[in-house]
Amino acid sequence: MQIIAKEAGKKFVTEWIVRRVDLNLHTGQSYTLVGPNGSGKSTLIQLLTGSVPVSEGTIQYLTAEGKELEADHWYRYIVLAAPYLEVIEEFTLRELVEFHKKFKPFKNGLSAADFEEFVQLSHARNKIIRHFSSGMKQRVRLGLAFQSDVPVVFLDEPTSNLDAQGVQWYLDHVVPLTERQLVVIGSNQPQEYEFCKNIISVSGFKQK
Repeated sequence: MQIIAKEAGKKFVTEWIVRRVDLNLHTGQSYTLVGPNGSGKSTLIQLLTGSVPVSEGTIQYLTAEGKELEADHWYRYIVLAAPYLEVIEEFTLRELVEFHKKFKPFKNGLSAADFEEFVQLSHARNKIIRHFSSGMKQRVRLGLAFQSDVPVVFLDEPTSNLDAQGVQWYLDHVVPLTERQLVVIGSNQPQEYEFCKNIISVSGFKQK
């Protein structure tokens, strides 16, 4: 999988959040978008995922065979974990997992029970998500991203709300993703991307 951004930018009213973004991202690599709060990391991730449209320029998705995908089909190839991403709070954990699997199958046919063990929340499988702590919700978001069988994984502020044990769990599982998937991280916390060789400063996309 390949994502190509050419002169891409996003403008809200009169302010350019990011502009003149030129990127060429490949499967088997990890990329981290860095910059202070408000620099445009999340906006750029939303552009790359197709959740918001570009104001100028283009973003393309190419398969391993070089075929360009239509924007309406990108969602089939990507997964996003971010603290601002809502989870369905009326579901139990088991219900949420089964619902997710209908749209994004798990790797190696992972069962719901195995997933619950993977995120270390087997004891909460029948608990309503609304009653989860913020850290538990973030672990679920990350687990769904780690285990979804898709070529592209986006992680925005991945260790938000995680304790020290949760941060280590994240690091243990994020590194293997880069061997077979394209991983894009938005972060200003070095511990979240210490393994990543491709660091991209979003501040470089702030030209007027």
